[in-house]
Amino acid sequence: MRHAARPGSRRRCGHCFASRPCLERAARPQGGGGGGMLATGTESLLRQAREVGAEELGRFCARVSALLQAEDWGPDALDALRRLFLIVAATKYSRRLEPTCVALLQTTLCSPRCPERLQLLCAAVLREMAPSDSLSLSCDHAQSSRQLGLVASVLLAQGDPQQVRTVGQCVIKVLESRQPEGPSLTYLLPVVSKVTSLAPDALPEEQTKALSKRLGEWLRYASVQQGAAHASGGFFSTPRARQPGPVTEVDGTVATDFFTVLSTGQRFTEDQRLNVQAFSMLRAWLLQGGPARPGAADADDRSELEGSTVSVLSAASAASHLLPPAEWLREKALEYCQRLLEQSGRRALRKADSDLQKACLVEAVLVLDVLCRQDPSFLYRALPCVRALRTRLCGDTACVRALLPIAQFFLHHGEAAAVDADAVCQHLFTRIPSEHFHSPMLAFEFVQFCRDHLVLFGSNLDLLRTSFPNLFKFLAWSSPALTSGFVALLPVLVDAGTAVEMLHLLLDLPSLTAALDLQLRASQAASERPLWDVSVRAPGCLEALRDPQAQGLFQHLLRAKASGTVERLTPLHQLLQPLASCARVLQCAQAVPTLLRAFFAAVTQFASGALASQLALLLLERSDSLFQVEGYEADVHRVLSSQFPALCKLHPPLVVERAKELLEFVGSLGGPRSTGHMLTSVVWAVGEYLSVSWDRRCSAEQISRFFEALEALLFEVTQSRPSAALPKCPPQVITVLMTTLTKLASRSQDLIPRVSLLLSKMRTLAQSPAVGPVHGEDDLGAVRTRATELLNLLKMPSVAQFVLTPSVEVSQPRYHRDCNTALPLALDMVSRLLEREAGLLPG
Repeated sequence: MRHAARPGSRRRCGHCFASRPCLERAARPQGGGGGGMLATGTESLLRQAREVGAEELGRFCARVSALLQAEDWGPDALDALRRLFLIVAATKYSRRLEPTCVALLQTTLCSPRCPERLQLLCAAVLREMAPSDSLSLSCDHAQSSRQLGLVASVLLAQGDPQQVRTVGQCVIKVLESRQPEGPSLTYLLPVVSKVTSLAPDALPEEQTKALSKRLGEWLRYASVQQGAAHASGGFFSTPRARQPGPVTEVDGTVATDFFTVLSTGQRFTEDQRLNVQAFSMLRAWLLQGGPARPGAADADDRSELEGSTVSVLSAASAASHLLPPAEWLREKALEYCQRLLEQSGRRALRKADSDLQKACLVEAVLVLDVLCRQDPSFLYRALPCVRALRTRLCGDTACVRALLPIAQFFLHHGEAAAVDADAVCQHLFTRIPSEHFHSPMLAFEFVQFCRDHLVLFGSNLDLLRTSFPNLFKFLAWSSPALTSGFVALLPVLVDAGTAVEMLHLLLDLPSLTAALDLQLRASQAASERPLWDVSVRAPGCLEALRDPQAQGLFQHLLRAKASGTVERLTPLHQLLQPLASCARVLQCAQAVPTLLRAFFAAVTQFASGALASQLALLLLERSDSLFQVEGYEADVHRVLSSQFPALCKLHPPLVVERAKELLEFVGSLGGPRSTGHMLTSVVWAVGEYLSVSWDRRCSAEQISRFFEALEALLFEVTQSRPSAALPKCPPQVITVLMTTLTKLASRSQDLIPRVSLLLSKMRTLAQSPAVGPVHGEDDLGAVRTRATELLNLLKMPSVAQFVLTPSVEVSQPRYHRDCNTALPLALDMVSRLLEREAGLLPG
């Protein structure tokens, strides 16, 4: 990628952007190192491809058409098609190509003389254009199964249901042919899988049965001999030297049983490739088939009979061609999966084979689960294998992903198999997140497992809820990928018993990320540690991790289950501060506001008054106790400030119940903290709900105490001069303070003279030239307008009380806030009359 265009240099030539040498290299396979350079160069090329205009694209289409028209299928045509694919694939909207170019792409795709690589690119370009009105392709144009597979992929991309059925019929006819020397079928099975996923009823029952029969044959009766080597034609070549040998197991021993995807060899035969493809589509095909024997009498009685010794012996002879095709396929699928489970216990000689073993374990257990759900008689034949597999994998950290489908199997069949599914789930939720939180693939699959099986958890739902601290470790470490999943999970995870503890942990999520990072840095036993931000050095944090005084806080933050207790983690925040600039911590901090909104949306659906009061108090306490990450406190305060009034609306008496805490919060809001979002929402809630109409316990003494605290706060924020340490107070804070003080005065008539004097001073202050340079004219105008409106209302105390403290019956529709009703017009008219005839009114 060293020839990629430098930033800022955008060369344009006769053949447009797509003719540059850098695109030629981008389209070619890359090997070796330089992954970072490749990623950077590719992003640059994609950006340039998106900037190609319609005129430039038209010129390039003319060049491509000329090459294809002349059947010049050499390197120039290959490179041009690569660049054309990059252009049409780089944008999320469809590119419009010249009709001549589209027609030539289709002709080239169906030409029997065209090289395979060019046909692959033609099909890729045509798929990117889907849906297209200028398509004239048909499966009848294909000259081989390879061409048929490419043409079918283009037609299926159009999304036309009738076209899907036509493609399915054509492909099935080819698959039904049994000529041993016929066309290769390996190109067609993926098409069948796609057809059944797009239109499950696309294939008639007879064709479905026929294909089920063939799938069973490919699974069970593939050749156990390796594919023959191509003859070199040399003088010393002999037939004996070219004889294929038997396939081997992953541990190098000669295979003594039938061929599977885990069998190894130098070369493979056609039926062995079909064996691998059949297994890859097996689960989807079984799911399309539905339950077995819908007309069977009693599934429970049959299951009990099939579990007996007689049933097991008779099942051994059931693998005959006399079985119906669907049952035949299920029998062969069971044998295949049992063989895979046996092969997975062998010690692989190569890492690639070891990785394949793990993937096959997951798929085999999932297929067994489908088989047992469709036909309960399979349960007693599959259960010993799955049970032995779980025992073997519980201590094997390398195969931890396979424990998820095993847990799914026991959730589905634990009761019928007399297996304690609780113990399986307990191990799953206790150990895996704590030990493998840094595995992104496992994290995604674990969260998806929880989402997909919420109905199956049943009594285990409490286990899921109490395990949220462990699940949040996945979220803290891989927050960008898992945020949407946890937004969907939060309504299930949170309940009245865990809401307070969960909110604390959500607010501490960035510090949890830092603690997990620190835990990995301190771990000397991890053989494959994940990468972290090497630019951050944290030797002091590592020493703090071993400090006995900090151990308790670390253990609380890294706990596996809900403890029901809350710890003040401010000392821990200070210890973890050097890690606050880590990229992973910053990403986690950006996800927290979204998670908090989802949390409160769920909690407000069931929260009682007591819980709402607890959460409101928690918001006050945690507003100044957050992990100091760049921009984190401001983002969280925006969410908390919007949720505090919602909690007060849910339980209005909490303002009276938490009067002491609210007064302490207002009294502590001096200096820079007096400009935040939380202050505005708290002051508004006090003015809205500190009233006898919401709580009979509200007293004049309480109103007076709040009035004095807010009056002192208003004086402080208006008299302080802005500086670097003390930013300018927003006009919203000032106007909300004035409105709340007026509301309180309307409920305690003795306070009206004080608030009138205060409002007059505020109006005079807003008109002062000395304040102009500090606050903008718009801000001062808002303050003057609000002060004038409130003064006019206070001239008629009864009207002020009605407007500022309406009864519950009047306040529910909120007529005074609806600009489409007559009340705002009436208030505006009264205000104008009061201004014009002020001398005639008392006071």
